[in-house]
Amino acid sequence: MTFGKLPAGYERVDEEGHVHVLEQAQWTFAHSSQEATDMGFNAVHVDTLGWSIVLGALFIFIFSRVAAKATTGKPTGMQSFVELIVSFINNTVQDIFHHKNRMIAPMALTIFAWVFLMNLMDLIPVDWLPVAAAKISGNDHLFFKVVPTTDPNATLGMALTVFALMIVFSIKEKGLMGFIKELTLHPFHSGKIYIDIFLIPINLILETVSLIAKPISLGLRLFGNLYAGEMIFILIALMFGAGLVLGVFGGVLQWAWAVFHILVITLQAFVFMVLTTVYMAMAHDTGEDH
Repeated sequence: MTFGKLPAGYERVDEEGHVHVLEQAQWTFAHSSQEATDMGFNAVHVDTLGWSIVLGALFIFIFSRVAAKATTGKPTGMQSFVELIVSFINNTVQDIFHHKNRMIAPMALTIFAWVFLMNLMDLIPVDWLPVAAAKISGNDHLFFKVVPTTDPNATLGMALTVFALMIVFSIKEKGLMGFIKELTLHPFHSGKIYIDIFLIPINLILETVSLIAKPISLGLRLFGNLYAGEMIFILIALMFGAGLVLGVFGGVLQWAWAVFHILVITLQAFVFMVLTTVYMAMAHDTGEDH
């Protein structure tokens, strides 16, 4: 569901094939993938952002409510569950991150819980929420994505935020010159200026590629796994319209894939969290740590 600006003079084609020319620039919802493309970079994916915000707010509400009602006695119910998650994330971060930064553990907890909740939307039957949204809006052709992590813009957006934090902490801990030396004097360094002059361009290319590959692989890994999982759900769902036998078989496959997918969505949230923590540890490593 893309909302963006179409320029004046843009030719829009309606469902009946009629062409309408916009007299002036207009902010509107895209009626096709081509219109979404023509809206350019400033277009907003309303469904992706909407579900991301709602699920993030749900995480904040649940954890803050538990924290407000937490007792020092024997935990029960939701408090026990939340404490288990917090303890697990805290232990994982302590095993990976050996520096002083009080932001890392809360960030890891936020990433794990938020990504898990977004992935969890993949277990809701693929047509329930889109059909409900179409009925409510009165538009049977409404575009409505309910799994934010199947949108590469969301996963790469999170990955680029991690990338920005890597750069900030690298410069903060190592200094600007230290960060530049890390890019130009690694992995090849002879200690002799007349040799390093030739090695610096090679090091810069290798380190730059390695640095840029981190956020791209981080975002695309999450997107690829969740998008593939959603497509499998959709393909299995097509079997329900192919007769009784295939419909029953499709029901068994849906159940089996859903059980397996519970592991997938949890593992992907964990991997995103762990890699983020590893990248933060790398950003904090100084020459004295090697």
